[in-house]
Amino acid sequence: MVSPALTLDQLNAAPLEDACALLDGVYEHSPWIARMALTQRPFLSPAQLKHALCQVVTQADPSAQLALLRAHPELAGKAMVDKNLTAESTHEQSKAGLTQCTPTELTHIQQLNASYNAKFGFPFILAVRGPRGLGLNKAQIIATFERRLQDHPTDELAECLRQVHRIAEIRLNDKLGVSVERGNQVWDWQEALAQYTDPGFDELGQLTVTYLTDAHQACAQLIRRHMLEAGCDEVAVDAVGNVVGRYKGTGRVKQALMTGSHFDTVRNAGKYDGRLGIYVPLACVQQLHSAQHRLPFDLEIIAFAEEEGQRYKATFMGSGALTGGFLPEWLDQLDVDGISMRAAMQNAGLSVQDIPTLKRNAADYLGFVEVHIEQGPVLNALNLPLGIVTSINASVRYTGEMRGQASHAGTTPMGLRRDAAAGVAELMLYLESRAAADGDSVGTVGLLNVPGGSINVVPGLCQFSLDLRAPTNAQRDALAADVLIKAQAIATSRGLQCTLSETLRASAAPSAPAWQQRWESAVADLGLPVHRMPSGAGHDAMKLHELLPQAMLFVRGENAGISHNPLESTTSDDMQLAVQAFDHLLEALAQELH
Repeated sequence: MVSPALTLDQLNAAPLEDACALLDGVYEHSPWIARMALTQRPFLSPAQLKHALCQVVTQADPSAQLALLRAHPELAGKAMVDKNLTAESTHEQSKAGLTQCTPTELTHIQQLNASYNAKFGFPFILAVRGPRGLGLNKAQIIATFERRLQDHPTDELAECLRQVHRIAEIRLNDKLGVSVERGNQVWDWQEALAQYTDPGFDELGQLTVTYLTDAHQACAQLIRRHMLEAGCDEVAVDAVGNVVGRYKGTGRVKQALMTGSHFDTVRNAGKYDGRLGIYVPLACVQQLHSAQHRLPFDLEIIAFAEEEGQRYKATFMGSGALTGGFLPEWLDQLDVDGISMRAAMQNAGLSVQDIPTLKRNAADYLGFVEVHIEQGPVLNALNLPLGIVTSINASVRYTGEMRGQASHAGTTPMGLRRDAAAGVAELMLYLESRAAADGDSVGTVGLLNVPGGSINVVPGLCQFSLDLRAPTNAQRDALAADVLIKAQAIATSRGLQCTLSETLRASAAPSAPAWQQRWESAVADLGLPVHRMPSGAGHDAMKLHELLPQAMLFVRGENAGISHNPLESTTSDDMQLAVQAFDHLLEALAQELH
C-alpha cells in the first residue's frame, strides 16, 4: 500500500524532531541539513523549502560540504554490491540499471570510481534519475563519468554539490507527491522537436537546424501541430517562416500579449536555446484551454524562424520582420551552396512580397515577454531556478591588427623586439581587468591569429577580435573608449601599429519596469528569491524592444549553465516553475485589466 504524500502543512506544523524525521533520507546520511533548514518554517511552497535546504549547504563550511559528498555511495560501488545502500540510493541505482551491470561494465565503472576518488578525494555524484526524472541509462552515466573525470577539482566540487541538490529535489518530490507534469510536457515537446536536424549533422547525432532547410520546415510544422493540439485558436506560418499561434481572449481587452522565441539553432546545438520560450507559454495555453478559461486579452505565441544567423549573414530575421527591420538586400545573400535567401523562401512556399506586411502596430499589443534558458552559470551557482532580466546588454565588436616586426626568435634580444602577439596579449590582460572592474561588463578576445606564424619567429602581425558588452550604452561606451585608448598606448610603448574596425554595435534593451515587476511578483509568489540579472546574450526581446515594452525570465541551465552546446540542459522541475511563473503573470495581468 502506498503511503499518503507528506504535505507542507504537516511539515510546517510538526515538532522539530518529527519534522526532521519526515525529511529523513532527502540528503544522504546528513540530517543536519534538514534540521537547520526547518528553523526557517513555515514554507509556502516546495520550491521555497528546496531553496532553504540548498542554502544550508551553501553556507556550511568546506569540511561539512566535503563530508556531505563523502556520505554518498559510489555508483555501482562496494555498497551496492554488498547491498548496503540506503533505500533511496538502492531505488535510484536500480532504476538506472546499475544493479544489472555486466561484469565488463561493472569493472569499467569501478575503475572510474577509483580514478575519480584518487583525483578529487570524494566520490563521483550524479543524479541518475536525470533532468526529466525518468532515469539516465548506463551509457549516459558512463559518458558523464568519463567527461567529468577531466574537470578541474574546484569545478567538480561545485558540480557534485549541485548533483546532491538535484538528488534531494527528486527525493523531496517523492515525499511531497509533487507533480511536474507540465514541466515534463515542455520537456517532451522539445525532445520531439529535436528529432529534426540538418543533413551532415543528423549522421553525427548533432542538433543543427538552420533557416528554411528541410529540418527547419519540419520543425515549423511540428510546432504548428503542437500549438493546435494545445488549444491555440489560430495558427499560421507567416512570410518569413515564423509560426504564429493565437489563444483568443474574451475580447474585452483589444490589445494582445506577445510572447515567444526562436526555433533555429547554432551548429551542434543544445535543445533549449530559444525553444524553451515557445513551449513554456504553450503549456499555459494548454491548461487554459483544458479549463475552458479565457483571458481578457489574446495571447500570441510566436516561434521565430531565425535568430542565430547561421545560414545567411542576417540575424533576428524572424523578430526583425515584426519591427520592420527586415532588410530587402538580405534576399540576395547566398548560403555556402550558392542558394539565395529569396530562392530558399520561394522553395519553402513563402511570399516574399508579403514580408513588409508583417510589421506590427505597437498599439495592438500590451507588450512582449520572453522565457529563455539563462545560457550562463549564474543561476546554477546560486542554486536558483529562475532569474529576472533587468536589461539585455549593449554590445560593440571590433576586428583588429597589431603590426610589428617579424624577426629571428633566437637572435633578437627581448628589449629590441616589436612582438605583435605580445602587444595583443597585454591588451587581453588589460581587457580582463578593466571589464571586471565594472562588475557586470564583459570583454572577450575570441579570435586570435598570427598569420604564417612559426615557432622560431617573433610575430610581426597578430589579428584579433574584441567583443565588449555592458548593461547600458554608457557603460559599454566607457569600456570601449578605455580599451581603444589602451590599445593605442600599448602599440606606442612597444613600437607597434594598431588598427581597429568596428563591425557591430547594438544598443542595450532595458526591461520595461512594469513588465519586470510582473515577472518579479510571479517569482516571489512561487516562494523563490527574486534575483535580478543582466543578459549578456542577445535575444528576440532585444528586437521587439524597438517596438514594445519587454521583459525576460531566465531559467537555470544544468552543466554550469553551458549553452550553444549539446550539454545544454535544464530540468523538468525548473521548467515547471517557469510555467507556473508564466501562469502567475497571465492571471495577475488579467486582474489588472479587469
